[in-house]
Amino acid sequence: MRLVFVENGPIRLEGQRIVVRIGEREEVREGRVSLCRCGGSANKPFCDGTHKRIGFQAPGGVLEVESD
Repeated sequence: MRLVFVENGPIRLEGQRIVVRIGEREEVREGRVSLCRCGGSANKPFCDGTHKRIGFQAPGGVLEVESD
């Protein structure tokens, strides 16, 4: 799995199959999902683009995570 910290934007998870569980809710995505890191999304934990409207600023980066 790869985590891409988009400059001034969300954290994008990239992998073959991503399962996000929040309480009883579960979403399965293929390929990638963008998670909020500005704290302003109305659809947490997912990004809804609020970071652009509020002027969120944060550095970018990439983290590669190896799975067994």
